Amino acid sequence: MALFQISNEKITIQVDSLGAELKSLKSVAQGKEYMWDADPAYWKRTSPVLFPFVGGLKDGVYRAKGKEYPMGQHGFARDMEFQLKSQVAAEIWFRLESNEETLAKYPYSFVLEIGYELSGDSVIVKWRVKNPAQETMYFSIGGHPGFLCPIEPGRKQTEYQIAFDKKDEVVSTCIENGLVCDRTQTYKLQDGAMPVTEHLFDGDALVIENHQAQQVALVGPDGKPYLTVDFDAPLFGVWSPPGKNAPFICIEPWYGRCDSGDFKGELKERAWGQELAAGAEFMTEYRITIA
Repeated sequence: MALFQISNEKITIQVDSLGAELKSLKSVAQGKEYMWDADPAYWKRTSPVLFPFVGGLKDGVYRAKGKEYPMGQHGFARDMEFQLKSQVAAEIWFRLESNEETLAKYPYSFVLEIGYELSGDSVIVKWRVKNPAQETMYFSIGGHPGFLCPIEPGRKQTEYQIAFDKKDEVVSTCIENGLVCDRTQTYKLQDGAMPVTEHLFDGDALVIENHQAQQVALVGPDGKPYLTVDFDAPLFGVWSPPGKNAPFICIEPWYGRCDSGDFKGELKERAWGQELAAGAEFMTEYRITIA
């Protein structure tokens, strides 16, 4: 593993080759850090990329090509060493290819490329999935970046808000024991924002499906957003470890999610999963902007 750094006039980021994980996002002018520091007392990661699964699987297994395979939550890419593909002043790319180890637990060939491009006070996170095989590939991919909240010393998380590009309400799919259940929770918004309450994450992540919002911001005690995430993903999660009063919140664009508690289907039938034809590419990105 190695740590790589790129900068522009506004921001500096650091990325670990292990998982191609964004580890630091700092303002050049103020030297202020925006990313969670991976303190294992709360959560040992900062911004893992979830591939080829997002979320947990029913009974910890999935079915593909007539076989059943065990798989942990969020897949395996976050724990694998990526190779540096290219690096210039304000953009860096990493690459992971399928091998004997991955094929034993996920029977599809793939090339996964993760890039970070700096643009003003934003970092654009880019994902490219290639299918080099002569068969259809099924996968999910998602982000899991954790951002400091509170970000100012001496403040409480309950002084902060989460804002959406939607004014009235958002409806969250509920999670039980790591799997989707048949309940939903509606959160009323005041001018597009909801308070971060002490018990907001007691039921695990908020899972906002069906393109309800494409922008989520963390808003400080002064009422101003200090970090905004923009994305085109069809669903996203908002999470902080339940019951830990952890000083960070994750905003997670997803192309896939955990199984439902009664799911019995094949990999290709997982909710929000992606299908990639032989020789095809999947490309998408999301943007993190600091203020």
